[in-house]
Amino acid sequence: VRLVESGGGLVQPGGSLRLSCAASGFTFDDYAIGWFRQAPGKEREGVSCISNPVSSTYYADSVKGRFTISSDNAKNTVYLQMNGLKPEDTAVYYCAASPYLLHDSSWATKFSYDYWGQGTQVTVSS
Repeated sequence: VRLVESGGGLVQPGGSLRLSCAASGFTFDDYAIGWFRQAPGKEREGVSCISNPVSSTYYADSVKGRFTISSDNAKNTVYLQMNGLKPEDTAVYYCAASPYLLHDSSWATKFSYDYWGQGTQVTVSS
């Protein structure tokens, strides 16, 4: 099983980035894919999740209206479009895969996920 994140970088406040999570080694359609982030000295927190097969989507309150998660099942890739970035969005962003049927009460819990990528740094600064 492999999850590879890409697309991070340095962006000014108000800017945009699109993160990608390329998955391999498992049946992509059977898994939920979540995005988490971890800032220095803080706990890893759930940002968003897309839950197959019905493609339900979930967002943390802090990113609703700014971030959009999507999935290209033909490419086994999940994207996180991040607009209106703020300095407080600065963190290492991780994608993770879960074999469970996730809901509002479980998608943001890191223990719901079995596989993790190595992370990509997002820095929002002027």
